[in-house]
Amino acid sequence: MLTNQQIDLFKKQLIQQKNEIEAHLADHYGMMTAQVNESVGELSNYDNHPGDTGTELFEREKDIALNKHSETELAAINHALKAIEQGTYGQCAVCHVDIPIERLEVLPTTLYCVTHTKEQTVERTRPVEEDILDSDISRDDEDDTVMFDAEDAWQRVGKYGSSETPSDFYDTEKTYQDMFFDSDEQVGSVEELEGFLLSDSDGKFIGVNEQHERYEDYLDDQDVNSMMDE
Repeated sequence: MLTNQQIDLFKKQLIQQKNEIEAHLADHYGMMTAQVNESVGELSNYDNHPGDTGTELFEREKDIALNKHSETELAAINHALKAIEQGTYGQCAVCHVDIPIERLEVLPTTLYCVTHTKEQTVERTRPVEEDILDSDISRDDEDDTVMFDAEDAWQRVGKYGSSETPSDFYDTEKTYQDMFFDSDEQVGSVEELEGFLLSDSDGKFIGVNEQHERYEDYLDDQDVNSMMDE
């Protein structure tokens, strides 16, 4: 059981923490007075792209999180101070067993022993957006489809670079520009021929485009490789 001297020490510590938190919550981390447009020196956010105020948006989100955390801490402190007034501080609110002083020194706001503390498990909830967003783009595409789908969109963007480096790929024979997701896959056509054969509105052959040279080089390479295998 805690002595009166120990309880007074914890009470002073809790009151000090309470005063510090209330000072931070006086203006709710600036959220009650400052607007996002004031952070960037603009009269309005109407003509700004969201990406232009990304840093300010992050800072505002951080302020909201800090404010919520402070409010939670303040509520816990008030509950602990109320327990001191009622003479139950230092005893578990569930089993009424004395809470070890070592635990109180680390967490003076606790009202529970280790066995009955509410924070037994880590929250595993995921953002609601993940219910409709799928990060596995490979499942959106099939080899025999010609429509421009999510995977093709990723490939189009991936041509201009990503955070991946050549060390992240297994096929080191590719050039750096071709080391994006399924770079050798046909986009908009099933076979190489469809990529350079041209036809008119009636479907009649009218010629080829410049990509036929790449296909001829590909066929030459295939012939050379087959000869070497023989």
